[in-house]
Amino acid sequence: MRNTILAILFAITILAGVLVYFIPQIGTIILLSISGLLSLIAVYDSLQTKHSLLRAFPLVARLRWFFEEERDKIQQYFIEDNLNGTPINREKRSIVYQRSKLEKETIPFGTQHNVYKKGYEFVKHSLFPTAHHDIIGDKITFGSDKCTQKYKSSIINISAMSFGSLSKNAVMALNQGAKMGDFAHNTGEGGISPYHLQGGDLIFQVGTGYFGAGKSINGKRVFDDEIFKKNAVRPEVKMIEIKFSQGAKPGHGGILPAKKNTQEIAEIRSVTPGTQVDSPPGHSAFSNYDELIQFIQKVRELANGKPVGIKLCVGDNQEISEMITAFATHNNYPILFLLMVEKEELVLLL
Repeated sequence: MRNTILAILFAITILAGVLVYFIPQIGTIILLSISGLLSLIAVYDSLQTKHSLLRAFPLVARLRWFFEEERDKIQQYFIEDNLNGTPINREKRSIVYQRSKLEKETIPFGTQHNVYKKGYEFVKHSLFPTAHHDIIGDKITFGSDKCTQKYKSSIINISAMSFGSLSKNAVMALNQGAKMGDFAHNTGEGGISPYHLQGGDLIFQVGTGYFGAGKSINGKRVFDDEIFKKNAVRPEVKMIEIKFSQGAKPGHGGILPAKKNTQEIAEIRSVTPGTQVDSPPGHSAFSNYDELIQFIQKVRELANGKPVGIKLCVGDNQEISEMITAFATHNNYPILFLLMVEKEELVLLL
């Protein structure tokens, strides 16, 4: 195949040269230049020893890399239909775009969904329907008798996404949406940034890196009462969430690369700018259930009685059983978020 490709390119170049000789116009000169350049690239590909595919298929193999680089765009724009895209299909993306622009999101004359499929959810007609504007929605009160600032929360809220992984505009939009919808916005473990303070209720997440809740001592992240309290007592903060571990990175924790650790992010997270910051796989503030319960109580007191919850990944059911037994023994329970990682991710609120 290599010889065939080279022969075709050489033939085209020779023909272009003949045309230039007999018809010396700008068009034939451009054709000769292009064919000559492609021939030189093909010769280089056939002689190099780094890529066997290029050596066997000079020039043509470069198309593979091009299509590999552009496959996501080709899939999205030319192959994917409105429903089969993952994790978010085109139909749902269009709804987000339309709502953000305050445009109509309804689609007339039917649907592409299989409404007869088992499990398909829909709204049935009623002779006397309730106007949706009059529906307030359910609220849940968080906080035990040990909390002096209980919080009445929506059953649907914004899950944890940190500033740094999201842009400032995205964080501001989420928090403004929380304010408009009267629900809560989880800060993520990256701490509370100015962009979280747009009027929406906040759930302040404290992860193993203690960003916005601790400091570095000899390269180790430790919880700091004063740094934490400064953020926890903010009026926007309604609850505290202690994140046990890095759910998607068991055993080694998360990494904030040095190039992403800007001066602004460093100030928010109480770290040194321009350095790589590792979130450990576990907390340095506690190492057993008794210490965990003491830490929860301390956090609750530092936050002036606001509800405190924990978020964790279930790796061993025995650990969960022992933890709940410890809570019962001390009669001190947090709000419990269980992240069950099995075939799918399922969040249960107990």
